[in-house]
Amino acid sequence: MEITKREEEYLEAMYMLYKNKGVIRVKDIAKMLKVRPPSVVDALKKLHEKGLVHYEKYDRILLTDEGRAVAENTYSKHVLLMQFFTEILGIPPEIAEEDACQFEHYVHEITANRIKEFAKYVQEECPYVIKQFIKEKQEEVESRKSAP
Repeated sequence: MEITKREEEYLEAMYMLYKNKGVIRVKDIAKMLKVRPPSVVDALKKLHEKGLVHYEKYDRILLTDEGRAVAENTYSKHVLLMQFFTEILGIPPEIAEEDACQFEHYVHEITANRIKEFAKYVQEECPYVIKQFIKEKQEEVESRKSAP
């Protein structure tokens, strides 16, 4: 079954809402994804047809096992990318968050696993190199800010 990037975003948002609030509501999904409630309802209907959510109007919204698996996979890629961008590359968190939200939908499982393995290796084998790299990048940013 083909799942679009946007559908993954909806599933991930629902997963996070359920994880944090214990309930999934249309208005919360809309707020999180910065869309209007009717757009959320349309998406929920499509996700329901694909068997990824249980949804009926005015009833509670639940992820199916398959929907939860897709959401957890997407969320784990997001967390991995955030950590890689901030801890290894020294990217500011707000930029890393934005980039992770985009990359998580396109990165292949093999690539995600290789990033995870690489990050672990570098953190264990060369922690000084990472610190030095991040320090140099931060100094570059600072020098650009103070340049006329």
